[in-house]
Amino acid sequence: MGLSPRSLPDFPWDSLAPFRERASAHPEGVVDLSVGTPVDPTPEVVRHALAAAADAPGYPTTIGTAQLRQAIIDWFARTRGVAGLTLDGVMPTVGSKELVAWLPALMGLGEGDMVVHPASAYPTYDVGARLTGATALATDDVSDWAGRDDVKLVWLNSPSNPTGKVLGRDELSEVVEAARAIGAVVASDECYAALAWEEPWASGGVPSVLDPAVCGGSFDGLLAVYSLSKQSNLAGYRAAFVAGDPALVGALVEVRKHAGMIVPAPVQAAMTVALGDDAHTAAQREVYRARREALLPAVQSAGFSVPGSEAGLYLWATRDEDCWETLGFLADRGIIAAPGAFYGPAAQQYVRIALTATDERIGQAVLRLSKDG
Repeated sequence: MGLSPRSLPDFPWDSLAPFRERASAHPEGVVDLSVGTPVDPTPEVVRHALAAAADAPGYPTTIGTAQLRQAIIDWFARTRGVAGLTLDGVMPTVGSKELVAWLPALMGLGEGDMVVHPASAYPTYDVGARLTGATALATDDVSDWAGRDDVKLVWLNSPSNPTGKVLGRDELSEVVEAARAIGAVVASDECYAALAWEEPWASGGVPSVLDPAVCGGSFDGLLAVYSLSKQSNLAGYRAAFVAGDPALVGALVEVRKHAGMIVPAPVQAAMTVALGDDAHTAAQREVYRARREALLPAVQSAGFSVPGSEAGLYLWATRDEDCWETLGFLADRGIIAAPGAFYGPAAQQYVRIALTATDERIGQAVLRLSKDG
């Protein structure tokens, strides 16, 4: 029996077409704050590394070069407080979305297995379960799944896309303890960790599931997923990685060898350089900080409340109405956002407003929204 598109939800972004058309009538043009795709230049140091590695006639390795894997280990130790990773416990991936979508399949999950993900969540966690015939459970309450032997994979997402919520060490530890008690894998999507805006995370850092205070110094059953799309403007490179339990990473490498899921050699070289250069990450964070500081008060002045949003690239905002009504309000001002409906029933009254637009477009959004204040 082949895979049928009928087993998957409609691709959510297609439903924005009428709002795009409505917004395009604005005389000053559309401000598209719906998709979190970077718009700023890829750092020059990274582009030079890619070009220098362009002569790549041979096949790259699935597990990645030793230089890249060491750069991942060093980056975790330097920026995330994670010690003890080994070369066989890290692996590059073709962006993070492919790993999110295919991890249940790579683990051999199927009908009768349960994949847990946050209540308001990136849709690909659910899609990954569907692709294998597994069942997805959307919840933020550990008691909803603790003790269940059908739960095989638990997704965490901190900082959250879309809500911007950060999970503290105690919250992460609770999930790890409950998952280990039933033999489930915990996969933590941490792609926005470099973009914390509020305390204690802005100065203290966003904790990883691999933090020794969370995992007890053992990576057993744990995977941390990270992407360079956000912090380094490398979305077009499809540059990401996974780290944690060497047994899990080793199993993923073996399956991926057969499936041809390999990061191109020039991209691996560029990733190595990007991970060793913290200056460009800090500079990009300040660019997003300025956009957030301009946009947040304008959104609030237009009648939105913005709970959470303490980290990440989005304002998670509500006017206490159905998200599609809010999208219409924004479209009439030439602005497009993502409806909360994309992220699950718990998010029906929210919209996700991205900070990933040029300074000029953010400025336009501020002007249009401030008129409502």
